[in-house]
Amino acid sequence: MSSPNANAPNHVLHKPYQPKQPAREAIAQFHEVLGQRRSIRDFSDRPVEQELIEWVVKSAATAPSGANKQPWRFVCVKDPMIKRRIREAAEIEEREFYQRRAPDSWKRDLAPLGTDENKEFLETAPWLIIVFRMTKTDEGSGVYYSEESVGIATGMLLAAAQVAGLATLTHTPSPMSFLGEVLDRPKNERAYMLIPIGWPMEECQVPEAALIKKPLEEVMVVR
Repeated sequence: MSSPNANAPNHVLHKPYQPKQPAREAIAQFHEVLGQRRSIRDFSDRPVEQELIEWVVKSAATAPSGANKQPWRFVCVKDPMIKRRIREAAEIEEREFYQRRAPDSWKRDLAPLGTDENKEFLETAPWLIIVFRMTKTDEGSGVYYSEESVGIATGMLLAAAQVAGLATLTHTPSPMSFLGEVLDRPKNERAYMLIPIGWPMEECQVPEAALIKKPLEEVMVVR
C-alpha cells in the first residue's frame, strides 16, 4: 500500500536507516553505550577538537520540532575568559540557591550527590555548550512546542556526546538569564541548559547513588 502522502506536494521519498546488524543487536548495543553515561564534575583539561563538538551539535540539530521551526541555538564556548565569567555568575546564583532558596527537602535529595555552590567544572571542561530555547524565529515568526522540541534536541546532544566518548553534565543554575547577558544573545533566546563537555579526568569518580536506575517494570507500562 502506498503512503497517503505519496502524491502530496513538496514531499520526498523517505529513506529509512537500516542498521548493519539485526535490530535487537543494534538497540542492545546502543543501550550499552547510553547505559554507561554519567554526569561528571571532574573534567580533564585535555583539549577536544572543535570538529567533534560540531558533530555533536549537528546530531542534536536533527531532532524533530514543532512545525520544523527548530527553535534551538547551541552556543559553544571554549574561550577561558568567557568560561570564567560564566562560572563567576553561576556561582552567585548557586550560593543564593544553597544558602537561601533551596528547601530542606531539596538539600536532602542533593546530599548523596555531593553537590555545592562551587562550580569549578565550568572552567576545567574544555567546552561549555549552552542550549538556548528560541521564543520566536530570527525573522520574528512564531514557534511551536519549543520546550518539548528543545528538550528532545538536548537529549540527543547528550546521546551524541556519549557515542563519541565525551563526558557531559547537565547544569541548570537558576535563574539562567545571566547566560544571555554574558553571551550577548538576543531577547528571543532563553537559556535552557548549560552543558560542560569534555574528557573525564583520570580516576574520575561519580556518586554511587547516581548509578541506580529504576527497573523497566517501574518505568514502562504495556496496555
